[in-house]
Amino acid sequence: MKQLLGTMTQAIWRWFVPERPSFYDRGLLALMFSLMGIGLMMVASASIKEGPGGDMFYFTKRHLIFLIICLGFGVGTLYVPLERWKEWSGRLLVGALGLLFAVLAVGRTVNGAKRWIGFGFFNIQPAELAKLALIVFIASYLVRRSDEVRGNFIGFVKPLAVVFLLAFMLLLQPDLGSVIVLFVCTFGLLFIGGAKVYQFIGLIIVGLAALVGLIIFEPYRMRRVTSFLDPWADPFGSGYQLTQSLMAFGRGGLFGQGLGNSVQKLSYLPEAHTDFVFAILGEELGYTGVLAVLFLQLLLAMKALQIGRTALLRSKLYEGYMACGIGIWFSFQTVVNVGAAAGMLPTKGLTLPLVSYGGSSLIAITMAVAILLRIDFERRLDTSHVIQREAA
Repeated sequence: MKQLLGTMTQAIWRWFVPERPSFYDRGLLALMFSLMGIGLMMVASASIKEGPGGDMFYFTKRHLIFLIICLGFGVGTLYVPLERWKEWSGRLLVGALGLLFAVLAVGRTVNGAKRWIGFGFFNIQPAELAKLALIVFIASYLVRRSDEVRGNFIGFVKPLAVVFLLAFMLLLQPDLGSVIVLFVCTFGLLFIGGAKVYQFIGLIIVGLAALVGLIIFEPYRMRRVTSFLDPWADPFGSGYQLTQSLMAFGRGGLFGQGLGNSVQKLSYLPEAHTDFVFAILGEELGYTGVLAVLFLQLLLAMKALQIGRTALLRSKLYEGYMACGIGIWFSFQTVVNVGAAAGMLPTKGLTLPLVSYGGSSLIAITMAVAILLRIDFERRLDTSHVIQREAA
């Protein structure tokens, strides 16, 4: 047994610290696979009572198929040079807009929201793909129009016009959560790109006023806010989902009830395997499990930002902006999902990256991780060529 443990330890050590220089970030790959594994495990546990036709593993099998499809998209993305993403940024954005138009015309309505386009077994949620397309486009815009962004207000407003168009299409679905993610990612990239602070202050004031208006004039959004402020005022009505989520965290304690032993997933907590999978994780794995998953998500976001910072320092502006945008996307979406499940933020229907059930979200985020790997790969390849030239 000691010999086996020693061999496994050495193998793990050689994976993270290879004897020869590696041309890809093994730590980033390990983070992605770890979160995917945890997600598969928690979806299998949270959805065991929800399968149609008496199939307890209906959602588990679908999630596993989604993961296999994601890996195919990820491998394909790795082979795409970053220069191609820059060239295709406009087309990708137009394609995302086309899908958002299509979902309003022929999309499927679930729980009062028209967000999915059905393709037999698989449903595409264009909002998830639009997040990645927007980051690719804004990064390209910041490189092409850097002087305009830094020098005048028009250069600052132009990319926001694109975001407003996407936001309008998303609000028709409606999907306020994705709109907020798009604005946060865009603001973050414009700030990194050198836009002036006073422009942000004015736009933030306008944005907050618009957000308050959207909440006040839409009854279901107002109910979400009031139930978030005091879910126990109506525990069997507007506050039902949040109170059940809080009960799940409360039952989890320090070490949890044990994997598979959740009570809240037994038809008490709605959307237990999608938006509120984190609450089931807290109930079954406890505070320690919650901290472990949050730590992995933090490392994933930090990896993205570190790759972006390295690229920017090497004057690879497009790669740096794109990596930073992906890091902002991952971190903000994690905060919103966890905050909603824990009662710290209103419910927004955003997935927990690489953990929640949902094919479109998994594909978009896996492609984003593959882009990060490609950015790091090209940087390492350039470095090795420089070293070879110096040696020669």
